[in-house]
Amino acid sequence: MTYSPEVRERLERDAKEIIGRYPRSRSALLPLLHLVQSEDGYVSDDGQEFCAEMLGLTKAEVVGVSTFYTMYKRKPAGEFHVGVCINALCAVMGGDQIWDELTEHVGIGNGETTADGKVSLERLECNAACDFAPVMVVNWEFFDNQDPESAKRLVDDLRAGKEVAPTRGPSRLCSFKDASRVLAGLSDGQAGEGPSAAGPSLEGLKIAKANGWTAPKGASE
Repeated sequence: MTYSPEVRERLERDAKEIIGRYPRSRSALLPLLHLVQSEDGYVSDDGQEFCAEMLGLTKAEVVGVSTFYTMYKRKPAGEFHVGVCINALCAVMGGDQIWDELTEHVGIGNGETTADGKVSLERLECNAACDFAPVMVVNWEFFDNQDPESAKRLVDDLRAGKEVAPTRGPSRLCSFKDASRVLAGLSDGQAGEGPSAAGPSLEGLKIAKANGWTAPKGASE
């Protein structure tokens, strides 16, 4: 099924805005994949054809990129896409246990979505937030210092429609589709909300200031 004229017009308008930011149109492929994902909840066949047409690429070129990156989904993700970090530090701090108990609790595995369409789960290799391990993300917003019980409670609250606030960043969660639109480069106005760094992330800076340490000057300075 192709996009309706109304959807097509809206996607073209947004796509042209995004493409205009790049000196070469094909450089806009990654954000355009996020754009079509914001429409369908995954990178659909229609979405791939749209990207190819807008950028003057073959569909094979688009498919080659969209299937390489895990952030582009091949089937519809849940309204809340929940990622559990199972990389080294998060794993030893409890990430593996969180994953095992959460998947059993929800009844779905990696890359799967609940029957109600509310939640999908993903094993993540790293969220770049090791100082808050074990870490989870929901639609790419951080939920720090988790444990199996808090993880199950979080997912239950999401499925029940309760308001859930990330540990850092904006005060409210947006949907997976809305998050994809933001990743396409179309702002939702929340970029400046909440702390971007806090707690353990700032300890090194505090120690450096207390000791009067500064970064070494470059060889050319």
